[in-house]
Amino acid sequence: MQNFSETILEGINSPADLKRLGFDELNQLAAEIRKLMIETVSKNGGHLAPSLGVVELTIALHYVFDTPEDKIIWDVGHQSYAHKIITGRRNQFHTLRMHDGISGFPKREESPYDTFNTGHSGTSISAGLGIATAKSIVKDKKKTIAVIGDGAMTTGMSFEGLNQTGHAEKDLVVVLNDNEMSIAKNVGALSSFVSRKIYEPRLVNFKKRFETVISSIPGLGENILNVLRRSEDSLIGLLTPGMLFEAFRFRYIGPIKGHDIKLLINTFKDVAKLEGPVLVHVMTTKGKGYDPAEKDPSLFHGIGPFDMETGQSKKKSSQDPPTYTEIFGSTMVDLGSKDKKIFAITAAMPDGTGLTAFSKAYPDRFIDVGIAEQHAVTFAAGMATEGIKPVVAIYSTFLQRSLDQIIHDVCLPNLHVIFALDRGGIVGDDGSTHHGLFDFSYLRGIPNMTIMAPKDENELRNMLFTAINHSGPIAIRYPRGKAVGVPINNEYTKIPIGEAEVLTTGKDILILAIGSRVQPALEASKEIEEAGFSASVVNCRFVKPLDTRLCDMAENTGKVLIVEENTRYGGFGSAVLELFADYGIFGVKIKRLALPDLFIEHGPQELLREKYGIGRADIAREAIELCKA
Repeated sequence: MQNFSETILEGINSPADLKRLGFDELNQLAAEIRKLMIETVSKNGGHLAPSLGVVELTIALHYVFDTPEDKIIWDVGHQSYAHKIITGRRNQFHTLRMHDGISGFPKREESPYDTFNTGHSGTSISAGLGIATAKSIVKDKKKTIAVIGDGAMTTGMSFEGLNQTGHAEKDLVVVLNDNEMSIAKNVGALSSFVSRKIYEPRLVNFKKRFETVISSIPGLGENILNVLRRSEDSLIGLLTPGMLFEAFRFRYIGPIKGHDIKLLINTFKDVAKLEGPVLVHVMTTKGKGYDPAEKDPSLFHGIGPFDMETGQSKKKSSQDPPTYTEIFGSTMVDLGSKDKKIFAITAAMPDGTGLTAFSKAYPDRFIDVGIAEQHAVTFAAGMATEGIKPVVAIYSTFLQRSLDQIIHDVCLPNLHVIFALDRGGIVGDDGSTHHGLFDFSYLRGIPNMTIMAPKDENELRNMLFTAINHSGPIAIRYPRGKAVGVPINNEYTKIPIGEAEVLTTGKDILILAIGSRVQPALEASKEIEEAGFSASVVNCRFVKPLDTRLCDMAENTGKVLIVEENTRYGGFGSAVLELFADYGIFGVKIKRLALPDLFIEHGPQELLREKYGIGRADIAREAIELCKA
């Protein structure tokens, strides 16, 4: 890695500081920013490859445009690290994704330069159009720029935004950061040259004046213009990949080299003079400037701490249990060998959901639909109508995007679609946009839906087996990270739907726990016993339907503690209270431990669980106090 006798980055405290630098200094700055990002992410983890790929692009945008008055929206936020460093957070960057440190995603609460909170793909164009529309109402001439990656362009919402922007003819610049798509492989520099010349501002103005003159020719003007327009469109479509965006009524510019600062700055200076919808197609290299990330951009897209010199992940101990994601993936491969009707569907997350092994073992039964969660759900519903058993593996936070499809296309017709909800509960360092805190609540009220949550890895295997052999919509919700570490039973057991599992019996208090909170509840029961009380601990397993035997158990002890890793409103605890009310269980003292009615910040999982009162110590303390009451 290059060393510099003096660092330019130390003098960059806002985008205004960029404007005094020459091109050589800007290139040196790009190298220094990359060095800082690699050093920080190697310690903290994060989305390294996407941010490495847009360093020059970020510098050019902030160099040309007058931020924060000009608005930049970073789609998803995986690309925002250089943006954070340039916009006054250099000295805080070492706290990236740490508790009480800066977020890994843009946050309006964090900086005036963060125009829009992002974390889920495909929102930038719609948000940008909203901002541009609001600006037009008050005659604000400042620019709005949406930076979107090629992966996010697979979202339907992106195309909805393009469609409306072109129709409204609002002043919006969309920058397409293309680091994987093949649409531009064969056009290169010629396309860049032709597009820039066609849309250079002086030629645009000349074109407008020329059209005015030609259109004034009586009887012939419009015919001549139509021929000329078709010729221009044919030239652009032949030499550039911009035909699609031209169809949306965008001026298309590119593709241009995304690591040439001078070219980027000159292009954006021209773009800044244009009005109406403009799309700038920028070709970048994901992981640029760090060999391990360039060679394996998928691994370095989102990575934990790693050795900066070798790029090797700091692996977990061989003594550590597998993750729930790994257990899900290996179980899918095993069950897939026994049932050829099992198909796996993911929304651009084969590695994150643990389905890579399944995709290699059964490539004909693996479908990655791209970042299109709504489509994934309805696509699975269509498969289910033909007797296929689709397993839709999506992070809990991203499945939120598909609520209407789950209700209307899966549950209403009662189709057998299996939902594997990874990252249920607190996920940790990615924070509020990625915590899966609402799935119990948003799924529980849907007719025909069955919801399960395993206490350990063996139960996850059995729940997946149960779900495959079920009839109707069914969801399995499991947490991020290590499983409990129980021995794996190679045989599968079908779990009776709605049946809870009594783990311990006691006379003083009933602890009803679900999913990730079962093991801490068991551990807490030992402390409760040491305090002179005995607890019945129940692994409820199902959020819906609930085991009606819980009513008798509650009456027997007269005291109930309910524990879950979900928002307290509408979740598992609410379901238990409704059950008790429906069966006339009154006079029982009840305490609920769940997550509060707020968006939880980023930080280590266990720290956040303890901070918000659902850890082992919290369970023991609350149970003992309830016993004493």
